[in-house]
Amino acid sequence: MFADIRGTRLYFDVSGMGLVPDGGQMVQRPVGFAIHGGPGGDHTAFKTAFAPLFDQMQILFFDHRGQGRSAKGDPEHYTLDENVEDMEALRRHLGLERIIPIGTSYGGMVAMAYAARYPQAVEKLVLCVTAAHGGFIERAQAFIAAHGTPEQQAVCDMLWAGAFETQEQLERYYAAMGPLYSRNFDPEAAALARSRSSHSPEPLNRAFRPGGVLRLFDLRPELARITAPTLILAGRHDWICPPDFSEEIHRLIPGSQLHIFENASHSLRNDLGSEQTDWISRFVSG
Repeated sequence: MFADIRGTRLYFDVSGMGLVPDGGQMVQRPVGFAIHGGPGGDHTAFKTAFAPLFDQMQILFFDHRGQGRSAKGDPEHYTLDENVEDMEALRRHLGLERIIPIGTSYGGMVAMAYAARYPQAVEKLVLCVTAAHGGFIERAQAFIAAHGTPEQQAVCDMLWAGAFETQEQLERYYAAMGPLYSRNFDPEAAALARSRSSHSPEPLNRAFRPGGVLRLFDLRPELARITAPTLILAGRHDWICPPDFSEEIHRLIPGSQLHIFENASHSLRNDLGSEQTDWISRFVSG
């Protein structure tokens, strides 16, 4: 399905029932927005990861502008601020009152900004393996310089430079970096997941290149505006968004909850299986 909003065309899909029978009435389930990372990725991996939630809530999956199955458009608009406004326009387009943003990595950055700028539209907020400012890039660079293999250092040099030109180059990046993204890295399963996904170089380049969107953003001054109950999930061994960035978010969002998984890296869905969705399920129903 597509929504024509704000001069672009966003792809979205929905899993789980919204209205469910309960005795003699129909009850509205909460609506979660699954916000993918990257930038330059798409929503597809979250459909299997979030499947355990479909009996509890309705999940809306979508691709950011210029990514996945959404329209490409002007690359100057491939920014966090535009992604936030696209989310709000999509919520309004679908006639939804309040939503539960579930943001992972870059998606968590979009979710934080959305919750701070549209607090009246957020019922609850879930942030997974994310950061509130561009300092995470310098930390990741230092980690790769100290611990990365020569191949990992080479593909990360392309990331820091914003130099990816093809989807094939991005696939080589994720293949090389897979063992750092997941403590339970399975090369065959990862290759299968990549074959289903769409990777777009331009949004990623514009985010990580010198002077890029993710080098300069800082949401910390906005986080006190978030009024929704917030759950923050992190992985102890996350190489790109280390858990102290989640601890910082926890300090800045009033009343937030934080859990750090000791045996996980950046890809919670791969390292934890249903444990991640168990935490989200309890939070949503609590």
